[in-house]
Amino acid sequence: MNSTRGEDPRYILIVKLSAIGDVIQTLPMVKALKNRYPMARIDWLVEEDASDILRGHPVLDRVIISRRKSWLRGFWQRGRIRETAWEIGQFLREVRSRQYDMVIDNHGILKSGLLVVLVRGRRKIGFRPSAGIAEEGNYLFTNERYRPLSIERHALDRYLDLVSQMGVPIDGATLEYPVPDESRIRAEDLLRQNGFFSHPLVVIHPMAKWETKQWPLENFARLISALVEKDTSVVVTGSPQDVEPVKEILSRAGGDRKVLNLAGATSLQELAGIFSLADLVVTPDTGPMHLAAAVKAPLIALFGPTAPWRTGPYGDHNRVIRKDLPCSPCFRKKCDTLECMTSITVEEVLRAALKKLGVESWEL
Repeated sequence: MNSTRGEDPRYILIVKLSAIGDVIQTLPMVKALKNRYPMARIDWLVEEDASDILRGHPVLDRVIISRRKSWLRGFWQRGRIRETAWEIGQFLREVRSRQYDMVIDNHGILKSGLLVVLVRGRRKIGFRPSAGIAEEGNYLFTNERYRPLSIERHALDRYLDLVSQMGVPIDGATLEYPVPDESRIRAEDLLRQNGFFSHPLVVIHPMAKWETKQWPLENFARLISALVEKDTSVVVTGSPQDVEPVKEILSRAGGDRKVLNLAGATSLQELAGIFSLADLVVTPDTGPMHLAAAVKAPLIALFGPTAPWRTGPYGDHNRVIRKDLPCSPCFRKKCDTLECMTSITVEEVLRAALKKLGVESWEL
């Protein structure tokens, strides 16, 4: 028997498809739901790129993965159409295999709304339409809509406020990511086997998805060189797509430098393990930046075209470096000058790094 509004739900589905940072910032909302409804089984519908973060998460009962990008590619590859159609059929059967008491869509775009339509659920919950929230007519796919906080508030706070309006207490729902034991062990092994399990340990995740978020590769190379000269263990991480630019950074830093290159060599959970062991993480505005914040790694985040008060690293253990230019934040993916990122100097990032490491006495 399904719950009524006054009864506790047995099954809850979260619809947050992507990206890595947004998924991580939804975790406190899910924790608040679990605290309020400890007997409920909570599932999460997510796209494949961010799904590794959720695999085995202690609060979740199931992770349902939409392989939308893979399916689109499959329909264009000869010989894969039948296989792709079968995979989509399996996905739809899994999506509809439970009757949910609550379906919560805090993604707020067309593709999440279309999936909400497919799900069997009584209360389909989302945001009322507002600037930057519940866009593309997404609100038409829900039957219970709540007022969103201003887009100028942090995304994590906006997600928490959604369930707060549903009567879910949000006190104590902090951002945290429990690194699975096997991922932490794998991370330690990677560092030990390569002779990098020593301190201070600085992890640099240099590559951003947007051109406008990217700190110059030459600057990262100079920062790495300066840290290595101070006998700091430096590990560089990245996705498989980052392998070549990371090689370029390390080439500019000096090929004989003692730096461990793990670009393309870790899963997201193993990356979380690496971050959790670091004395400092340095990154531009990326999804892994939020992962570092969630494992409580000391963090320096470099911001340019985006607004840290909206989507910056959450918590008081982080340091954001940005220039207060008239054009920033612009939220553009293309720019003729890239001034907001190029004006951040190596010296100020190095100075902030040394302060975080507690070795300000070292000379620049």
